[in-house]
Order: sequence, then C-alpha cells, then structure tokens
Amino acid sequence: MRKHTKSTFTLIFLMGITLGFSQVKKSDTLNTGVIDVVKPYVPTISDAFKVKEVPALEDKTNESKKDIKYNIFSFPVASTFTPAKGKAAGVEKRAPIKLFDNYATLGVGTYTTILGEVYLNEAISRNESVGGYVSHHSSGGGIEGIAIDDGFSNSKIKVNYASRLRDLSWNVDAGFQHQYYNWYGLNEAFLANETLINSLDVGHSFFDIHFGGDITFEDTYINSGSFLFRRFTDNKGSGENRFVVNGKVDIPINDIEISTDFKFDYLGGSFDQGYYTTEELNYGNIQVGVSPTFQLKQDDLTVNLGVSLFYLNDRASGDNEFYLFPNITASYRLVNDVLIAYGGIQGDLIQNTYHEFANENPFVSPTLNIMPTDQVYNAYVGLKGKISSNMSYNVNGHYKADNSKALYKSNEVRNVSAEKSYEYGNSFGIVYDDVDTFGFAGEINVDVNRNFKLGLKAEYFAYNTDEQAEAWNLPDIKGSLFIDYQIDQHWFTGANLFYVGERKDEIVLEGALIPENLNKTIVLDSYFDANAHVGYHINDQFSVFAKANNIANKAYQKWLNFPVQSIQFLAGATYKFDF
Repeated sequence: MRKHTKSTFTLIFLMGITLGFSQVKKSDTLNTGVIDVVKPYVPTISDAFKVKEVPALEDKTNESKKDIKYNIFSFPVASTFTPAKGKAAGVEKRAPIKLFDNYATLGVGTYTTILGEVYLNEAISRNESVGGYVSHHSSGGGIEGIAIDDGFSNSKIKVNYASRLRDLSWNVDAGFQHQYYNWYGLNEAFLANETLINSLDVGHSFFDIHFGGDITFEDTYINSGSFLFRRFTDNKGSGENRFVVNGKVDIPINDIEISTDFKFDYLGGSFDQGYYTTEELNYGNIQVGVSPTFQLKQDDLTVNLGVSLFYLNDRASGDNEFYLFPNITASYRLVNDVLIAYGGIQGDLIQNTYHEFANENPFVSPTLNIMPTDQVYNAYVGLKGKISSNMSYNVNGHYKADNSKALYKSNEVRNVSAEKSYEYGNSFGIVYDDVDTFGFAGEINVDVNRNFKLGLKAEYFAYNTDEQAEAWNLPDIKGSLFIDYQIDQHWFTGANLFYVGERKDEIVLEGALIPENLNKTIVLDSYFDANAHVGYHINDQFSVFAKANNIANKAYQKWLNFPVQSIQFLAGATYKFDF
C-alpha cells in the first residue's frame, strides 16, 4: 500500500514541474529589417512536362482484357398489330404561266379617244428574231372653254431585227412617227373674236424617220458600239438631220485598262423663218467627245476617275471650241447593301434638238434658236440601299451649273402684225440663260412579291438665273406615286399619281393691245393628276380593262393658256397570241 502511494506521489510531482516550465515565455529574437531590391523580378515560363497520351507501363505483368461473349436467346411473340401504310401529303402545283410573244390592244373613251397597240415578235432561229410595233393614240378634243380645235394624234411604227452569236450580239431597227397637235391656247384678248378664230389654221404636224443599231462584243477590248440617224420635219417647212455614233473600248496601258467612251454627234437643221425675222433660220454643229475613265477598287470602295473632252464646231457661225469636264464618281458600302454612300462630279456638252423640244412641249413654234448647253458640272451626293429584301430607297442632293440652258417661254402676243397662226400667245419659243440648280430628291420602291409593287418619289428644286427674270416653266416641286397590284389570278389594278409645283411664265404683249400690262409674269398653279386602271383576265389570252385619267377633274394648265382635258374614261381589251 505504501509502495503504491509513493509511486503515485512521485508521478504527480514530475507532471507539476513539466507544466511549470511550459508557462515560461522566451523573448522573440526575430528583428524587423528593410530589404533592398537591386534587380527587378523577371519571371520566365519553362516548358511544361506533357504527360503522354499513352503512358508506358513498367509493370512486369500486363494482363490482357478478356473477351466477353453475349448470347441472346430469342423466341417468337404472337402479335395482332398491323401498321397502316403511310401516304405522302399532296402539294398543289400551280400550272406554269403561259407567255406569249405577241399582243394587240384596242380601247375607246371620252373626248373621242382611240388607243391601239400591236406588238409582234417572231424567232427566226435559235439566235435570230424579228419584231415590230405599231401604236396609235388620238383624241377629238372638246376641252370646255376652248372654241378652237384642240384634238391631237400620235402614231408610230417600228421594226427590228436581232441576232445573238457566240462572241457578239447585234440589233438594227427602223421607225416612223407622225404627231399632230393644235396651237389652241389663244391669249384671252382673242377669245371673243369669232372671225379670227374661224380663220386660224392652228394645226401642227411632226414627222420622224429614224434608223439605228447597236452591237456588243464579248471578251474583247472593243465593248460596244451604236449609231442612229434621224430625220425630223414638220408641215411648216422645218427640217432637222441628226447622226450619232457611240463606242466604248478598253485601252490597255501596262497592267491597267482605261475604259474609254467615244462620241460623234452631227446636227443640222433649218426653219423657214424666225419669230422676229422672215429670213431662213439655220443651225447645226458637230461634236466629237472622248471620256477615259480609270476604276479603283479597295474592299467596299469603288472610285471612277476620269475626264470628258469635247470638240465643238458650230456650222452656223464657224466657231471652234474645246470643252473639258470632270467625270468622277465614287461609292462606298457602309453596311453591305443596306447603306451605300455615293457621289460624284460630272459635266457634259448637251445637244439640244428640235425633235427633243417638240416631244417635250408640242406647242413650240417652228422658229426656234437651237444651240447646245454647256453643263459645267453636276455635283451630287446620296445614300441608297435596301431596307429589306423587298424595299429599297435612294436619297440624294445635287448642285449643277448650266451655261446656255434652254428654257421654254411664251412667245410675244401680236395684234396688228400677226401673220402666222402661232403668233396669238398660243406658242412657245426657247430662251437661253446660265442657270444654277440646287435639288434634293428621295424615292422608295417596294416590291413585296410579284403581285404588289409600289414606288414613291419626291423632288425639290431651287434656281438661280443670270439674265432672265425667272427660270421659266421649271417647277419647284415634283412628286409621283405608282401602285401595281395583282389582286388574284384574274383581277388586277393600279394607279399613277403626279404632282407638279408652281411654274412661272411671262406674257409679252405687242404694242397697245393692253397698254397697262405690256409685260406680265404669270404664276401657273401647281396641279395634281391622279390616274387609275382596273382589269380582268378572262383567260390566258384575253383580258379587258378600264382606265380613268385626271380623276380630280381639274382642267389645269401644264403650259400657259393650254388647259388639259378634265376627267377621262377609257375601256378596252387586250389579246395575246403566238403565230
């Protein structure tokens, strides 16, 4: 018992001493210091050790995989299920539209209007075809308030031959046109003079004979060429000849090609007399032009750099002149086809002709002074693109300077000295002036599908003249809208709407006809012209249609003293056929 007690006491004593020493804390001998970095740390990356995809095994024994064999025990199971046979869904297939090479149209309407057209085309062989076109549009007149004949007629015929070979294609055509109009826009001072009205022969006929052709080459430096000869006359002794040749070639220089346009333009004509003289009035000139252009392409940017050089020989005066114009265009695709920026600055020597004046304004007198227009430059910028796959737009602005720009202006009204039927304020002459034009235009075209198309366009113009008081008969605003809708397989319809802003003209009175108003500027009101049509396809070949023109029923004046026909109706039929 004593022995165990002694051993226990000794163990407790040793544990107490050990705990006592463990409570003694020694002082910390670690002192703080400053470390000076004498070289910046530059880490490096060492090659990593790659583990092989198929490690080598160092085991002395490698056991191979045992092949496991599966045995499937199948036995028949009785079943009464019989699956139904599948049938492909049927898709309605529309019959292909039968296209015809020829058609004939005939229509009649109010104001004793007759409209007729015939188009013919026949394939002689695989590469040759011949065609023809005949049209006639006339009206007996009957405008309210007009006591003199105001009817018109326009007939034309044209034939052509085309050939397409492996390396070239060419075409020749010839035509004849006859137009008949009346100078019915008498000045108000003569409207009450029945004797004078009954004695006037205000008819004016135009005759046009032309022959031309064009040719296009494949894979050659000579790209294309064309020519045209036109003889234009009237029943007042006037005559005009014009011969034009155009060509386009690629001229190689070192490793580049210069696209070059060539032009030769001959014009010669005469009038029996001038408006202020009884002597014969002759005019004419020869133009020779060359326009080299070099194209640069860089990604979405395309730039055409070029100039246009013209030589002009005035046959009437014998003068010779040279003209140099810029010919620079550029386009940049900002966002693919969605947004394309474009611009340019170009110039041209514009050939004015009696044929073009008479087609734009059929009430001109056969006493015109004809000369070319020097378009010094036409600078323009714009944006265009596609909003979607079926909608496109185009917005642009331009500023151009034209020297000797042709302007239509009402001829002087004669009272005592009048000898011709166009000297009573019922005809127009041409005056020339240097005109600067600022314009802005925008258009949207929608082509939802083959059944619906829509187009909208608006233009604004501002003019600055040099000698003339106004830019005669030039509108400040123009707008148009067209709609074409195929309602279903049989019915179709459409509409055309036009808006033309105010224009200005001047009445010049001779002597003392109205002393207080010898010269007077007239503002022609703006006008809106709406036209619509509807038709029905009876079958693939035969259809009928009806048209309504000038639906607003306004006898507006497109030209001074020349009101147009009010609302007009026309109905007719079209027949398509093959030989």
